[in-house]
Amino acid sequence: MSERKVLNKYYPPDFDPSKIPKLKLPKDRQYVVRLMAPFNMRCKTCGEYIYKGKKFNARKETVQNESYLGLPIFRFYIKCTRCLAEITFKTDPENTDYAMEHGATRNFQAEKLLEEEEKRLQKEREDEELNNPMKVLENRTKDSKLEMEVLENLQELKDLNQRQAHVDFEAMLRQCKDYEEQQREREQEEDEQEMKAMLEKAQIRRMLEDSSSDEEPAPTPAKSLTRMKPTDILQEDPGPQAKKLKGESWERSVGRLPHMAKLSGLVAVKKPVGVGLVNGTGSPGTPPGSAGKPPIFCSF
Repeated sequence: MSERKVLNKYYPPDFDPSKIPKLKLPKDRQYVVRLMAPFNMRCKTCGEYIYKGKKFNARKETVQNESYLGLPIFRFYIKCTRCLAEITFKTDPENTDYAMEHGATRNFQAEKLLEEEEKRLQKEREDEELNNPMKVLENRTKDSKLEMEVLENLQELKDLNQRQAHVDFEAMLRQCKDYEEQQREREQEEDEQEMKAMLEKAQIRRMLEDSSSDEEPAPTPAKSLTRMKPTDILQEDPGPQAKKLKGESWERSVGRLPHMAKLSGLVAVKKPVGVGLVNGTGSPGTPPGSAGKPPIFCSF
């Protein structure tokens, strides 16, 4: 086990590396490599989107009869993640990019188009300056104006930074906090004043109600001016003081009329005979005490 990771190998004295046979491998042989999609693409077969950075186990080969300034160009084979269709693209050392070759279409990339447009404009400008010296002078004046504008903007930014350098941001934050605290205290004072005003109004209203209730006379029970009927006393419910204990058995069987004073109005008092005749009222046929009045019949 100690020789498992040995880096130095034993070479016998009669070792001759030239006698080792060389393997004849094809020039267009392929290797399996692990890579990521260099750009966004869409499969032509199923329309699946493959985004930049998607990892694949790709096959790599060297493109035959193609090179750029002695640099070899490599081709990569990948498979669509949905339909397993084969997609190929190769390196583009001239533009330091990759070129789509087969099986998919490259998606729109605004950055690449912008770079291409800038290169095209620069090339057109160089061609115009070669053939027209006046164009060179115009371009120089434009560049000088643009440079002056840039310098002015830069100077303004420097001045602004210098003015801000003298500003104490901590003091500004402190003033802001103080202002917020004052605002909060003012709001609390206003709330307290509103509460006090409401309490005073409630107290005044209560005092007015109490004074009005004291000035009003106490309501007295309405008494009927008309005299009660003699039979109404039988319907009255005697109070708790008027109730007595149960009497004897003979009293309960025979019964008695309580409150004899209230029944005195039912009894007619007989007057002596001849009183009405002496006074000149009544007649001999009328009972005493009933002169000019209808007779009263009582029954117990």
